[in-house]
Amino acid sequence: MLAKLAHATKACAIEYHRAMITEDLKIRQFHQDPKDSAFFNNPYPFYARLHEVAGPIYWKDYGFWCLAEFDTVNTALRDSRFARLPPSGYPCPEHPTHLSAFAKVEKSSLLALEPPEHTRIRKSINQAFANRRVTQMQAGIETLANRLIDQFEDYHETDLLNTYATTLPVTVIARLLGVPESECDKLLSWSHAMVRVYTLTQTKQEELIANRAAEDFRELLLELIKARRKSPTDDLLSHLVLLKPGALSDDEIVSTAVLLLNAGHEATVHQIGNTIKLLLELNWPRHWIDNESDTDNIIAEAMRFDAPLHLFTRYAQSAVELHPGVVVDKGEQIALLLGAANRDPKRFVHADQFIPDRDDGATVAFGAGLHFCVGTVLAKLEMRIAINTLFKRLPNLALVDSPAYQNSFHFHGLEALNVRW
Repeated sequence: MLAKLAHATKACAIEYHRAMITEDLKIRQFHQDPKDSAFFNNPYPFYARLHEVAGPIYWKDYGFWCLAEFDTVNTALRDSRFARLPPSGYPCPEHPTHLSAFAKVEKSSLLALEPPEHTRIRKSINQAFANRRVTQMQAGIETLANRLIDQFEDYHETDLLNTYATTLPVTVIARLLGVPESECDKLLSWSHAMVRVYTLTQTKQEELIANRAAEDFRELLLELIKARRKSPTDDLLSHLVLLKPGALSDDEIVSTAVLLLNAGHEATVHQIGNTIKLLLELNWPRHWIDNESDTDNIIAEAMRFDAPLHLFTRYAQSAVELHPGVVVDKGEQIALLLGAANRDPKRFVHADQFIPDRDDGATVAFGAGLHFCVGTVLAKLEMRIAINTLFKRLPNLALVDSPAYQNSFHFHGLEALNVRW
């Protein structure tokens, strides 16, 4: 009798445990259309809902599990159990045939590689982003920022996103690569077209435009690579073609250049725009511009508070238990919600407040681990110069209207930034 009672008790406990897990899985499922304008203009109320549930959540609109807490996102970015590519023996997602040119450019991108190929290519470009090399670019960036302001200062009104926040980073990237500045308009058009494919919400028409952009960009770069082999200069393309024979193929050089434009330029543009908007909305005191360390703190906090990149994906390299009852299978894709992690109330005191001198400052906006942004030092320098120079030159800057964000959840940036002074 006692044995039967013990068995029945154990069975009830197992059933109760299963019921609790089932209920927990229901609580973890969320619906949010990434194309809803209220959402992509302000995703933070949605993130606050996610943070009410400890652990991973299932975003039904995307169809995968997401990590939203700072510690788990930061850990996953460094965890070898998660990678940009599916594990060996599992099929890689293939682009449709109408994206063949885009796929060719993406094939050797650092964001689409894992060691040893990733290590080999990244090592080849690290020198271009060394602190000493980036510091040498400071005077040129300062001159460029002032030249751009000269062009619109007398009008007393402008769209800063178009005339300043966009133009400065693309010009810097063009100079770094060795692409003529006369091609910057083309670079911008190509970059805007190609990054739409990264959002997971693009239309077929947008894919066709992105494919043509990739094809045109590749043709330009191959011409420049050929020219640099004959007459090298002091730029990144020359550096890459002059490496020991066979170190990098032309396709790998092309993919690297495209990545630096698309990932580096787009993120920097959005962060400059988001930061200026934030400071103007808060009517932040202008005295901080005379102190470089204060500016760096403001930029770091702005990147936490309103980051330009909100979602990265990874593939599980083995079965991983994310939470009791939540297991992702080998080869399954998960998402890391960078924007949510940066507003985690368990990690940051007053997470929804902008506090530049906070003691608990941190961000995953640049990623972490193997795929930590290679251009971080340059991006921070550009942002510091852009913000400091703008507010020194135009201290009475004010918003004309309330800026709206682009219909692109992954790349969180403004449509326009209309200001007057």
